[in-house]
Amino acid sequence: MKVRSAILRITAVAVGAGALTWVAVLGGATGLPGAQAPATKAIADEGPGYAIEDFAYPNADKILAEKKIKLKSGDGHILLAECTGAPELMEVFSHKNEKVCFRTTGNKGYLSLEIPSVFGIKGNEYASQVNMITGAEEKTFNVDKNAWTAVGETADDKGRDFMLLEIRTNK
Repeated sequence: MKVRSAILRITAVAVGAGALTWVAVLGGATGLPGAQAPATKAIADEGPGYAIEDFAYPNADKILAEKKIKLKSGDGHILLAECTGAPELMEVFSHKNEKVCFRTTGNKGYLSLEIPSVFGIKGNEYASQVNMITGAEEKTFNVDKNAWTAVGETADDKGRDFMLLEIRTNK
């Protein structure tokens, strides 16, 4: 009998403790007089926002300030590189910036940029196209693989000044 009575007391204490826990968790909002509903607040509004890729070129402001090259956006497969003469680099020649080099990774690449007064490009192992503008006229030039290509003023019968706007590469 003593064991049975002890089990009943333990069970009664456990049930009572469980009931008190529910009252505490619900903040007393069980219909009891004077009880208030628990205060709630949206947690999602305080959490970190979603990461949205804008494809902006990293450190573009610093590069513009130091090298006078405006790198806007791209897919991350055409990257500004040190000009070392390595055959895998695309070399862009400009009257304003001398030589600017880019390394392409992956099967294809895209880069939106602004380099003024571009007159020649040495291609790499990728099939490449560049879009350029002079005044309101846009022109697309195919860049020869691993060779020099005349673009901008050197390919223009009027010798006009062209700005490089886009580079597209494809293996």
